[in-house]
Amino acid sequence: MTLMIFLCAAGFIAAFVDAIAGGGGLISIPAFLLAGFPPHIALGTNKFSATTGSFTSSLKFIKSKKVNMHLLKYLVPVTFIGAVLGVKTVLLIDQSFLYPVVMVLILFVGLYSLFSKNVGVLNSFTKITPKTLTLGLLLGFTIGFYDGFFGPGTGSFLIFGLIYIFKFDFVNANGNAKVLNFTSNIASLITFAIEGKIHYKYGILVGVFMVLGARMGAKIALNKGTRLIKPIFVSMSLAVAVKMLYNML
Repeated sequence: MTLMIFLCAAGFIAAFVDAIAGGGGLISIPAFLLAGFPPHIALGTNKFSATTGSFTSSLKFIKSKKVNMHLLKYLVPVTFIGAVLGVKTVLLIDQSFLYPVVMVLILFVGLYSLFSKNVGVLNSFTKITPKTLTLGLLLGFTIGFYDGFFGPGTGSFLIFGLIYIFKFDFVNANGNAKVLNFTSNIASLITFAIEGKIHYKYGILVGVFMVLGARMGAKIALNKGTRLIKPIFVSMSLAVAVKMLYNML
């Protein structure tokens, strides 16, 4: 019972934070590992639970018209394919070599957003051009693969990439990022399920609390906007980098 309460509380907090600015995996994955789950089972079960949360927050942003469906019809398929290939790869290859590279990148994302006053403040999206579409497809596939293979900082990378490629503000970038994150989650989930790497009893229960956390987080993000999302986005990006540095040391 104590273990269930711990995992459900961690799931709620993870989904709440993730709905606002990404980075929920920083809370939920360590929780599953602390509960004694083997690494691949922890990743698979977390994907199962996290998919419910990302679906809930995605739906909230879609209903609030903070998602560009015309853009996503191009980005969703490549993100899905990338995530499937990422999970297939992680089951074969050690992830450890990625740590230093990802840590530096996520640290850069956090610090750049912190010191750049105008980043993500105004929604300057106008139209999709061949150049931005190509960059967006590359972003979707790469981050989809990364999310399936490794995961930490996926939300941060998506939000940052969408802001700089398409000139979204933090609210619209977050909305589109949530749909892409849900896409990579469901693709990863299907692959982990086929490989038998999910503990469904815990996954379902934690998933219920992730739905509640995601609903509350998305609502607050939509109401408070960039003033809330940017500082939490920066905080979670830097927290992911610090956590990865700690794991390396």
